[in-house]
Formats: sequence, structure tokens, C-alpha cells
Amino acid sequence: MNDSWHVYVVRCSDSSLYTGIAKKLDARIEQHNAGQGAKYTRSRRPVTLVYTETAPDRGAALRREFEIKQLPATAKRRLVGV
Repeated sequence: MNDSWHVYVVRCSDSSLYTGIAKKLDARIEQHNAGQGAKYTRSRRPVTLVYTETAPDRGAALRREFEIKQLPATAKRRLVGV
């Protein structure tokens, strides 16, 4: 059983980026694309996974998510290669 958490970035249909965390990454991306994910992504579907990294626990994932969200847009795009 995989106990790691994932920090992920998706590119929305309007080319904006959304950062989040998930235990089951594939299921979370499916939720976003089904309109059951974050409010931000509901009107920006479909989303495409462009970046992911693993974290050992939820706290580490939340801290890394916050770090990524604080990046300027250009640095975030550089990180994900978009």
C-alpha cells in the first residue's frame, strides 16, 4: 500500500495552473474533470496533469503546495515546464 501524498499542478483549459495535493492522484484528476474537484477548476475543464512530486505525509504535502502557490507565475510555469 502506497502511503505517500502527491503535490500536483494541473493546466486548466484557459491555460491557468492549479496546485493541489492528493493521496490518490488519478482519482483526484478524474474528480477535477468530472466537475467535482476544486471550485476553481469546475469552470476551467478539462484539466491536464503537468507536474507531480511525492511527499512523505500530508503535512509535507501541504507545505510544498503552499511553496508552489507562492511562486510568481513565471517561476511556476518554469517549474512545470509549461
